Amino acid sequence: MKKVRTRFAPSPTGFMHLGGLRTALYAYLYAKSNGGDFILRIEDTDQGRYVDGAVELIYSSLRESGLYYDEGPDVGGDYGPYVQSERKAIYAEYAKKLIDLGGAYYCFCSKERLESLTDENGNRKYDKHCLKLSKEEVERRIAAGEPYVIRQNIPTEGTSSYEDLIYGTINVDYAELEDNILIKSDGMPTYNFANVIDDHLMGITHVIRGTEYLSSTPKYNLMYDTFGWERPVYIHLPTIMKDATRKLSKRYGDANFDDFVKKGYLKEAIINYVALLGWAPKDNSEKMTLSEMVEKFSLDGISKSPSIFDEVKLRWLNGEYIRALSDEEFYELALPYLEKSKVNGKYDLKKVAALLHTRVEVLGEIPEKIDWLAELTEYDLNLFANKKNKTDEAVARELLPKIYEYVEGIDDFSNDNLYSVLSGKAAESGIKSGALFWVMRIAITGQGVTPGGATEMAALIGKEETLKRLRFSMELLNK
Repeated sequence: MKKVRTRFAPSPTGFMHLGGLRTALYAYLYAKSNGGDFILRIEDTDQGRYVDGAVELIYSSLRESGLYYDEGPDVGGDYGPYVQSERKAIYAEYAKKLIDLGGAYYCFCSKERLESLTDENGNRKYDKHCLKLSKEEVERRIAAGEPYVIRQNIPTEGTSSYEDLIYGTINVDYAELEDNILIKSDGMPTYNFANVIDDHLMGITHVIRGTEYLSSTPKYNLMYDTFGWERPVYIHLPTIMKDATRKLSKRYGDANFDDFVKKGYLKEAIINYVALLGWAPKDNSEKMTLSEMVEKFSLDGISKSPSIFDEVKLRWLNGEYIRALSDEEFYELALPYLEKSKVNGKYDLKKVAALLHTRVEVLGEIPEKIDWLAELTEYDLNLFANKKNKTDEAVARELLPKIYEYVEGIDDFSNDNLYSVLSGKAAESGIKSGALFWVMRIAITGQGVTPGGATEMAALIGKEETLKRLRFSMELLNK
């Protein structure tokens, strides 16, 4: 049995889109779950769309995702070069062979003639005008320096049929296809030609890509058949949607790996979530390491239906990954966000991180969750109202002086000691501890939701700041 070889072949046109990342992931998982090789190839033949730095971004995104390729431009291999712009001579050789076999032909048509083929609906289809040129005329025009392209010669009748491992038998009438350009006038190949030549020469056994290629695959099969090559196995993947009507795409923003990393999503969580966009393991696991995905991956878990990108679920999954971190690991990852917050330089960031660890889903939320801690300003006194603890402004006005007195007498300002002493004082005074802690927490934070209880927040800001804030709240209540 032939060794499985899959490839990821992105164009260096910008960031790593999540759809592209999923294609890379599934190609990786399929190869590794079958003991095969995963190859990276850079498809840069469309030089007009080339973006500086994009190739390095592809390398780094794959590395950071854990998708280490066995062969590629930067790691080498036996089937290079792995960058299409460096394979121009190879494409020229095979284009001439395809012409000799009748699968392609030279086309000298001008831009004006091509535009004249447009019908009343704006559709344009090439009419095979240059197919009938004699070999002698072709050679004469080439020798005269006339610009030309090489087009594929697609039958005008009949039906193409092939098998896809996800979508089954795919039939396409040849009449629906056009004699597309294979080699452009600058000598560079189009995707339609280069991907076939490269996949064959690099020994790719399984081609994994999006459903947008289902209808164009017959064009590729014609070339495989004309050359007498074995067709690869096709695995087309369902579309990822932004919502019920729109595809996830660059134009909607936040559709790329780098954006989500900058927002504070963990790389492991992103790759885990991307795996679930169109695939479900047999045991319905959701949180999985990459090695677990390799063990569980099978094509029968891939859906034919489009999947909708749900950031709410990604947030939940990211929160699961964050909670699984040790306190030290969380602190290291959270530190850049803690340093951007207003509490930086005011409080012990390690203590802040410890409070936040189980209370954040995305690291980028950290500043907004704690900026208010930097300084207590006027707040809505309705926050003191709580049905469960039977508190309101009047109760707060009565309790705060007592809380102030209790806190003033405490020297050990650790959370455990604060909680123990204040609970005891509440019991001695006949005050419900729930009411005392609710009023105290609102008084020292001015927030309805905080990353810790009253004594945790007091231990964080310290005795002096706690007393200062209690005085501020008493004054606010007595205005």
